[in-house]
Amino acid sequence: MMQNNSKNDSEIIANYKKDALDQSFRDSVGTISKEGNRNYVLPQKPNGRLYNLRSYFSYFYLVLFFTLPFIKVEGEPLFLFNVLERKFIFFGKIFWPQDFFIFAIGLLTFIVFVILFTVAFGRIFCGWACPQTIFMEMVFRKIEYFIDGDANQQKKLKAMPWNTEKIIKRATKIFVFFSLSFLIANFFLGYIIGIDEVGVLIKEGIFVHFGTFSALVIFTMVFFFVYYWFREQACIIVCPYGRLQGVLLDRNSILVAYDYVRGEPRGKLSDKTNDKGDCVNCHACVRVCPTGIDIRNGTQLECVNCTACIDACDEIMDHVNKPKGLIRYASENGIALKEQMTYTWRLKLYTLVLSLLLIFLGVLLVTRADVAARIMRTPGQTYQLLAHDRISNLYNIKLVNKTRKNIHLDLKLENMKGEIKQVGVVDVPKESYFQTSFFITLKNEQLKSRKTKVKIGIYENGKRMDVLTAFFLGPSV
Repeated sequence: MMQNNSKNDSEIIANYKKDALDQSFRDSVGTISKEGNRNYVLPQKPNGRLYNLRSYFSYFYLVLFFTLPFIKVEGEPLFLFNVLERKFIFFGKIFWPQDFFIFAIGLLTFIVFVILFTVAFGRIFCGWACPQTIFMEMVFRKIEYFIDGDANQQKKLKAMPWNTEKIIKRATKIFVFFSLSFLIANFFLGYIIGIDEVGVLIKEGIFVHFGTFSALVIFTMVFFFVYYWFREQACIIVCPYGRLQGVLLDRNSILVAYDYVRGEPRGKLSDKTNDKGDCVNCHACVRVCPTGIDIRNGTQLECVNCTACIDACDEIMDHVNKPKGLIRYASENGIALKEQMTYTWRLKLYTLVLSLLLIFLGVLLVTRADVAARIMRTPGQTYQLLAHDRISNLYNIKLVNKTRKNIHLDLKLENMKGEIKQVGVVDVPKESYFQTSFFITLKNEQLKSRKTKVKIGIYENGKRMDVLTAFFLGPSV
């Protein structure tokens, strides 16, 4: 009973302090002025333990990004997302439009995973693994610090008239940013058409591959626009994940949060009043924020959980001899009630659904046929009466070879005796479509109705690849 009373008291105190926080900021976007103009965010250069960890992770991420297009399995890239030719490769395995159901299951699995991950861990992905954040904060922003200096130097540079120093720095930054955007665009295009095709474009010139070069220019300009000017607006305005986060988060979700119970009421270090919280109102957390928010106001759409504010606050707490963790990874209940993260029934349900989907997806990937086929009777053709009381039907067959080798196939009847006469040899080139025709001949006595179901086996070197079903038409019985 005493424990429950203590819990209720903590909740009352926490709610009182939370209600005391100014919530007027939610009426507008911090990066847009009242006049509708852009408020450019010039964050201070972060430093600290978490920033170093993010840097190491980003280096690993960048190495993967720039090396994966060169990794091949049996002559094919490890990953390929060729939307134009509807050809996709995952871990060296080719997928075609005929595998759409596998893609659908995979997409459903991904959506459930996003929901589960967001409910449990908030927007940790945005701060640590999102390509936009990694390239912006760990590549372009660091280059900007090197050329223009820290936030204060950038503000001075922005305010100064156009002189030699400003022109050189602006020209240098534009050149470097555009060059990097062009490099990223090449590799991005390499994930779509293959890095070898990009090499052919470079070797043979833009006039031979003008369409591909146009796509490369478009990608380059988009990346340059985003990383030079648009920046955090991509996360705030364009990316739907921030909106999704607001729907999925609950009081047990882990995110970057300010401990208002411990920090409020704020006061300067010189303020010696007894009721003052640990927050010294130094605004260090605000100055390093790449989206220009004040994390002390609570969970916000603009927050990408980059942890820059955690490092900044911890450094200040060290200076004023107060415990670290005023801003930390925590849940609402963890702050208000000092509770640890609990594995709620919703998380258990999401985990169960995700596990079942992953198992189902794995089974589909393992049992996926190397050859996809579809058989249908030739339109406009009826059955043919042959000698010796035999009946013939003409069929079309469409085949897709999903492998990296040419395949010779044979067709056989599986459920009854009869004859299959192929129109030509069924040789399916690697990674391509093939269409041909064939006749099925049965004796009249084998037909029990106007439509008789026949099963056709598709064989490669005596190994059955697939069994398809079709209807054989004959005279009424």
